[in-house]
Amino acid sequence: MQEVVSGIPLTVEHIKPMAHGGNDDEDNIWLSCRLCNEAKGTLEEFLDSETGKIVPLFNPRTQLWHNHFAWDETAVIIVGKTAVGRATVAALSLNNELRVRSRAIWVEAGWHPPAD
Repeated sequence: MQEVVSGIPLTVEHIKPMAHGGNDDEDNIWLSCRLCNEAKGTLEEFLDSETGKIVPLFNPRTQLWHNHFAWDETAVIIVGKTAVGRATVAALSLNNELRVRSRAIWVEAGWHPPAD
């Protein structure tokens, strides 16, 4: 999501949280929306509801989005394609009501889904 679309500045997220030994090196930081950053907190892994296993969360520095996620037919719901994707969708509440409603407006305006 772009800042200009949300109207809210992105925040710096530590992929490996500082509380777990992370640092401020470029390979450990990523721009994130505030909701995602706050939901992630100090999490590094989460439960995949399909397999029942605890798996690492998606790492945008080392993994490709399209390998782990897809848009549903309406382009407003993020579908986890892998254990990592499903756990990340759940941990970050990526499909909560507000986000889904916002994406529907973005689709209507022609701003979403993002181009690859």
